[in-house]
Amino acid sequence: MFRQAGSFVVASVVVGAGFSNAAVAQVIAPEFAAQYSLTDLGSAPGVPPLYGGLTFKFDDPNTILLGGNANAEPGALYAVRVIRDMDNHIIGFDGNAEFFADAAYNDGGVAYEPTSNVLFTSRWPANEMGQLKPGSTTTDKIIDLAPLGVAQSNASVNFVPAGYPGAGRMKMASWSGGQWYEATIAPDGLGTFDITSITQVLDSTLPGGPEGFTYVPLGSPIFGYNPTMIVSEYGAGNVAVYDMDANGDPIVASRRLFISNLVGAEGAVIDPLTGDFIFSTFEGGDRLVRVSGFAVPGAASVCPIALAGLALFRRRR
Repeated sequence: MFRQAGSFVVASVVVGAGFSNAAVAQVIAPEFAAQYSLTDLGSAPGVPPLYGGLTFKFDDPNTILLGGNANAEPGALYAVRVIRDMDNHIIGFDGNAEFFADAAYNDGGVAYEPTSNVLFTSRWPANEMGQLKPGSTTTDKIIDLAPLGVAQSNASVNFVPAGYPGAGRMKMASWSGGQWYEATIAPDGLGTFDITSITQVLDSTLPGGPEGFTYVPLGSPIFGYNPTMIVSEYGAGNVAVYDMDANGDPIVASRRLFISNLVGAEGAVIDPLTGDFIFSTFEGGDRLVRVSGFAVPGAASVCPIALAGLALFRRRR
């Protein structure tokens, strides 16, 4: 069962040097165009369509884990080796991808729990959360999210990074309704986690049919030290950015368009070596796209007290 993505196709044309015939007219919003640039990296050899979410392998920043056969029972994660230029930006892929682990129904969320490196995978339309322990090639644990109050169906998951309000908390979104959740987890004694509670954040329902989401590196041009989320909007064919509140949740009224005219924006991850934002596409040529201009993660620092105060001010305004 696949999403009916065709109704969301915006364009399918060539845009400038370096973009292939399968690329779409991806446009960075004028507010950001002077500081940020797009590079279409193309399809990852050996990863079957349709692409799901992606992340960097926790112990190897030159390997991306990318979902293939997304939203279907044969879904799996594939290890994609990348080629970097002299400034460490990804410019291509090193040979064919290799099978990494099964990940049935994988979707826009593929994220490591930061204290254990257990890999969490959203499973759409099954409305489940999968977990893989380090070294596993099969899913070690699957949790049904419906009894915990998650609307059909969870599509993405991530953990708020250190240095941001709500650091360490697990966040999730459902597609297509955009329901936004915070989950509490606890070790189960088997190397994986129980989800002990899930709370829907009622004032953070996201428009645009959200999929993968991640966090803008602090100190990035235009964004500065304002804690900011970046969201792939599969339904609307956009990427949007949101200010974060004191709990690490997106402030819906702060939404700004970052990239438009996309087909199938799906995953979302920050390159740990450069700060580049990389997203995958479900349909849309099954491609990876790199957006450069962000600060290197961890290169900027900010007083946690000031950061929390700023976020709380936003929450109350």
